[in-house]
Amino acid sequence: MSKERANKSDTRKRIVETAERLFYAEGVRAVGIDRIIAEAEVAKMSLYNHFPSKDDLILAVLQYREEKFDRMFENWISRHVSKGMDRPEAFFAALKDWFESPGFRGCMFINARVELADAKHPASKFSACHKERFHHMLQTIIEESAGMKVAETVTPAISLLVEGAIVTALMAQSSEPADVARDAALVLVTKAKRK
Repeated sequence: MSKERANKSDTRKRIVETAERLFYAEGVRAVGIDRIIAEAEVAKMSLYNHFPSKDDLILAVLQYREEKFDRMFENWISRHVSKGMDRPEAFFAALKDWFESPGFRGCMFINARVELADAKHPASKFSACHKERFHHMLQTIIEESAGMKVAETVTPAISLLVEGAIVTALMAQSSEPADVARDAALVLVTKAKRK
């Protein structure tokens, strides 16, 4: 990679990482471009060379966040599995880890979708697709331990429990909603297995 290309890549990465930190902490609408430029220590032209508009930056940040979050969440699940938990229990333990992480401010995808208020905005569409992918991952985890039929039956309800736990954890500033969602999810799985 040429030095110029590496510098462009480093600049883009610095902009995205700075914007992700600020957007998550304060919201996509509350943080202005000038603040991102100042904290990323880049020229305004550098930002606009990489992102023609703030909307383009918001979308790039959500794409980056998804990769970062998915990797982090899978690492947490794997850590709990290595301690003897099955994957569904490990999923909820990872959810609790997330709720207890420093600076937890709920789900960036839910937050962005609410702030943008336009379902057709590219970042809103991406956020909706992220949730579909997240719920599919949950379904796969349930399927591994309870079978496809049970997973297809219970995943929609368990997904609602998880989303409710995320919002409640933020509102209550507590990780306990992960335990409540886990207990309810296990009851749903057990009941579905008996049918």
